[in-house]
Amino acid sequence: MAPQDSVVSGSVSRTLGREAQRNNILAARVVADILKTTLGPKGMDKMLVDSAGTMTITNDGATILEEMQFDHPAAKLIVDIAKTQEREVGDGTTSVALLAGVLLEHAEKLLDRRIHPTAIIKGYRTAALHAQKILEDIAFSARTPEALRTIAMTAMTGKGAEGNRAHFADLIVQAVTQVAEGTTFDMNAIKIVKTRGERVEQSQLIQGMVLEKEIAHADMPRSIRDARVALVDVALEMRSPETETSISISSPEQLRGFLDSEERYLKEMTEQLISTGARVLFCQKGIDDVVQYYLAQAGIMAFRRVPRSDMERLAKATGGKIVSTIHELRADYLGYAGEVSEIVKGDDSLVYVQQCKNPKAVTLLVYGTSDHFLDEIERAVRDGLGVVASAIRSGKAVSGGGAVEIEVARRLRGIARTLTGREQLAMEEFASVLETIPATLAENAGLDPIEVVAELRRRHEAGNMHEGLNLLKDSIENCYDAGIVEPLQVKQQAISAATEVATMILRIDDVLISSDKPSDAVPKEDILD
Repeated sequence: MAPQDSVVSGSVSRTLGREAQRNNILAARVVADILKTTLGPKGMDKMLVDSAGTMTITNDGATILEEMQFDHPAAKLIVDIAKTQEREVGDGTTSVALLAGVLLEHAEKLLDRRIHPTAIIKGYRTAALHAQKILEDIAFSARTPEALRTIAMTAMTGKGAEGNRAHFADLIVQAVTQVAEGTTFDMNAIKIVKTRGERVEQSQLIQGMVLEKEIAHADMPRSIRDARVALVDVALEMRSPETETSISISSPEQLRGFLDSEERYLKEMTEQLISTGARVLFCQKGIDDVVQYYLAQAGIMAFRRVPRSDMERLAKATGGKIVSTIHELRADYLGYAGEVSEIVKGDDSLVYVQQCKNPKAVTLLVYGTSDHFLDEIERAVRDGLGVVASAIRSGKAVSGGGAVEIEVARRLRGIARTLTGREQLAMEEFASVLETIPATLAENAGLDPIEVVAELRRRHEAGNMHEGLNLLKDSIENCYDAGIVEPLQVKQQAISAATEVATMILRIDDVLISSDKPSDAVPKEDILD
């Protein structure tokens, strides 16, 4: 045992130096290899089966990483950075994991040439900074509805909604532009509701909310037009005392008086609600049976146990205000909906709160034939929403199909030639890594990646910076003209995140893993749990 190891507990396994770097790089490459075949419109699907036997079939990188359990700490870093990509810009998780893995693979070649990790890190970071500037330089404006629609269609190509991507792109753009305020956009303001039975092309945008609820009382109306909507987050029930109490009742008259007092309290509460002019009530908590009866007698629709997230969306959609006590409720706190109706289909009950005036929360109602199909459509729609939101925030886009990566790589090589020393080598490797994206797109489509990359390089050297892969035709063409465009923010975030995690892993030269039981070593193969 080495002297430095003698001070380390026997329950701590230690890997250091070049071996630690190799293990970490291997783990990152495993994650990248898992996702590699899913990239692009002709990427393959993965079948994920959990311990309960639940099956998921998808090529969505975020979903794959979410469902898989990785054991190696370096692999977990790649997963974390991919999840950040999904959270920040809504797409590009596969790209960021792939770029990070290949950056580390190329770094390993430089390490084998005895180039110090610090020099590689410096070169990578310099290359990433130049790449960001190049992206800004070649980006073009994308604020028009048509541009946003094109971006949404590109994001959904190759996913479950591809057959109806034009229809969903229209719905997505309408939804985002409806709830966006300037360049700010809250993803939670758009609710996706999946329902079986109708054709997928019948999916629609509801100017308001759709809730999976049913009316509280059978005698309540099933539909109300020009509805004034009350939003209450307090239970319309007798309140339980905060401290333990006891009531002594010695006669039937006392019991009757006690019950009458309860009913008077509930009736007063109901009358207060009715006096505001409300025709529809959404309550976050419970509603007593007595209150339900009085509300039904007054012709008021009521819904109980509405989730907080839906209450907040209802407030944005109807323009109402959520109150915490029934006595706070006033007429000017009520929201408005052109129609509130309950529709029952089989065992499912949906409440439509629609025809709202300038709603700041809307619902995408997605139809499909099976749960697996609906789940895949939902993932595709969420990707579309994410990229459109990113485009609205930055207002810029770049050509897709690998065109932007080839162009950035070409310009980086030009900058690398002006440098000297080992930093130059790192920047050249960084440029080669970017070309992995078009190469993988070609490979997943059954094309020769070497020939494709060589042809793209030739065309870009000739000044055609929008030339990329149109895999719907299996050809190289102007992706800008073909409508294959992606938000600038997605590409910037992917390069930045991949560089960050790759340089972080390269700086690690010692891995110490604590365990409950003493262990001599942790197998290098234990990347997946």
